[in-house]
Amino acid sequence: MDLRSQDLVDQFADLRLTEWTSCGGCAAKWGASLLSDLVRDMPAGADPSLLVGLAPFDDAAIYQVSPDVALVSTTDFFPPLVDHPADFGAIAAANACSDVFAMGGRVVVAVNVAAFPEHFPRDAITAIFEAAALVVAEAGGTIAGGHTIRNPEPIFGLAVQGVVHPQRVFRKGGALAGDVLILSKPIGTGLALAAGSQADKAAAIAGMRRLNRVASEELQALGAAVHAVTDVTGYGLAGHGWEMAERGNVQVIVHTDGIVAYPGAREAATRGIRTGGDARNREYVQSHVRSTASAAGEALCMDPQTSGGLLAAVDPSSAAVLSDGWWRVGEVAAGPAALVLL
Repeated sequence: MDLRSQDLVDQFADLRLTEWTSCGGCAAKWGASLLSDLVRDMPAGADPSLLVGLAPFDDAAIYQVSPDVALVSTTDFFPPLVDHPADFGAIAAANACSDVFAMGGRVVVAVNVAAFPEHFPRDAITAIFEAAALVVAEAGGTIAGGHTIRNPEPIFGLAVQGVVHPQRVFRKGGALAGDVLILSKPIGTGLALAAGSQADKAAAIAGMRRLNRVASEELQALGAAVHAVTDVTGYGLAGHGWEMAERGNVQVIVHTDGIVAYPGAREAATRGIRTGGDARNREYVQSHVRSTASAAGEALCMDPQTSGGLLAAVDPSSAAVLSDGWWRVGEVAAGPAALVLL
């Protein structure tokens, strides 16, 4: 069933979800600098079965339940960044499931996390829930419940649980000098939605609705050749690239002229368009970045992404066998840790 059928398009033709909120998508996240300080002050878990928690944090928590099975646990939710309810539900679900795929896991079950104004259209809520359920099913899981509260602005997302073998968990750390950096989706969702044409926005929406399941499975098939993985979301390519550099004590080098961007994103960056999360992302990496890139190239790296692709540091010989959906971002060099934008 396609929830963007003609009936639903007509039904919600006059509804603009973005008019119900002040900011949307992963751009609504707190700045990484502030969040890092908060996480640093939280007590570390003492349970030895907690393989990945807050010290250091990663894309999801990993809890070992048996010698061969570990639980992958994550949650993600945000206000609307698109106008159509079905797009919003699908993007939110794909974004939440992405953290499981970024850890090398498979999605098993999810529960909705929702908040809506009391006078919000009931049919729109139904369309959001239905679109999310279809995406979770495509991810390999099922919706098993959820919780909905009243709120002045609409918010939607999911808490997702997956499973992974404890010895096959992808981590942000582990990138090695000589690795190539590859990404499974284009960059520029924030810029395209902010200043692109209707066709540009449609392309970005289609990309955000697409799951990272296939990309994760392709990486899993490479085994030990994959050294580090994360997904690129609200902190942009720069922020998430820096986290990979910091965890591995390596230099992450990005060739900005070669960035594969969504239609309209690079053009918007060249015109000087900057999204709300741009400044926060620059603040996060400002003391760690060395840049000779153009202003537009830097803006693409700082642009907050929603339901972005998987960023992986992979042995060069193995990266060559991946599908055409991947593109080369740059490479990894010996440390000390730094983000280098060329």
